[in-house]
Formats: sequence, C-alpha cells, structure tokens
Amino acid sequence: MIKEPHFYAVIIGSEILDRRREDKHFDYLTKALQKRGFNLFAAFVIKDDKELIAHTYKMIKSDRSAMMFSFGGIGSTPDDLTRQISADVFRDGTLHRHHGFEKDIIERLGERAYPHPITMSDLPENSELLFNPINNMSGYQLDDRYFFVPGFPEMAQPMVDEALMKYCPQSTQTFTKGFIAQAGEGRLTHLMVDVPKEIELSSLPMMNNTKPAVEFSLSSKDEALMLKYFKIFTDFLDKEVIDYELL
Repeated sequence: MIKEPHFYAVIIGSEILDRRREDKHFDYLTKALQKRGFNLFAAFVIKDDKELIAHTYKMIKSDRSAMMFSFGGIGSTPDDLTRQISADVFRDGTLHRHHGFEKDIIERLGERAYPHPITMSDLPENSELLFNPINNMSGYQLDDRYFFVPGFPEMAQPMVDEALMKYCPQSTQTFTKGFIAQAGEGRLTHLMVDVPKEIELSSLPMMNNTKPAVEFSLSSKDEALMLKYFKIFTDFLDKEVIDYELL
C-alpha cells in the first residue's frame, strides 16, 4: 500500500461526453474514497481514443504515488481499447490469455463465447481479476494499484469496493476547520503563503449579497498543527474586525 496515495479516476466513454449517458462513476468513487478517509487527486472523462487513453495512463504512471481506477473499455467490441492500451503502457504490450477468466466466459456463454467475447480474457501479463457479481465478467488489476473495471456502474461499483477493501486500508483521520469571511481572499493571501505543506489549504472566493467573501478551510492529519495555523487566520479576522462564520 502506498503511504499517501494519489487517487486518479479515468472515465472512458464518448457516450458520456456527448451526453448519451450520464456519468455515475465520479460520484460513487469519491464517496467510496471519503468513507475510508481519502480524496481524489484528479479525474478525467475522456473519449474512446487510443492516443488520448495512452497519454492519460502514461501521465498517471509517471506519478509514483498513483492509484488509478479506470472505467470502461474492457469489453470485446472494436471500441473497447483499454485492455490493449493498459498492456502497452503498464507492461510490454503483449496480451496473455487468463485461463481462469476464459473458463468463466465459456461457462456463462458456451459456444457464444466465440469468436469475440472470449477475447475479454486476454489481459496484460500478471493481471489479477476483480470479481463481477452481476455476470462474472471480471475486471482486472495490475500491481495492486491500477484497477480496470467495466463502464456499467452496477458492475463497476462492487469492483471499486473490492479494490479499496483489499488494497487501501483506512486512512488516518484528517482534521478540518473552516470559515466564511466577509472579505475578498486577497485580504488573507499574506497569511496563506506561510501555511506549511503538511496542511492542505482551500480558498474559494464567492459573492455574498453582491459583496466579496471567501470560504476558507485548512485540513491536516496533524490536528495541533492545523489548529495553530487556523488560529492565525481567525486572530487576523478579529483584529481587522472582519465578520466571519465558522463552518
């Protein structure tokens, strides 16, 4: 398990981008991660394009802390590109017949497994299966950090849960405090620059009754450190007589 994983979502589907289908993966994954104390690092919704998918995977692979959930494209039709591209990017480009998955496909489809559905069992080297409770047509994972699941939410969601349970133990608790202040965020910038990297800072400018305001928060696994810096901000607001509401 990576100590501080960066979670990526890659949602593949031209049908989502042109609004023929509504995406349900992003919402489910973010909530599943948050239940375990994690948040997404980045998310991409991309079309079924070989070069685009490959570039996205390569970018994620370059992050040593990456853990990725890739949704869609693992079927057996010509627009299902994920299996081959994942082999190209994360392995040597060769697909290998996974005999356990092959057996599952034959048991379910019989003669209808040929010639196309059976190819779903051709996976990158050393792939491990992710169980599909709907129809036993598996997803797969590589290196305990790259997870490839179907585009159908009903099938993908149990696989997400399985992967998180096996490979992502509960994160240590994150402590957060915030406020909404009746001032532009520029009034706080000189304090923001001194916040250490151990604290995640969020500053969201907004309008409140046509006047500038800012929704501000600090988060850290070190509660004492977070509270120390949060007090610096609230002390400044008090000193400058800037109205604020704690969140």
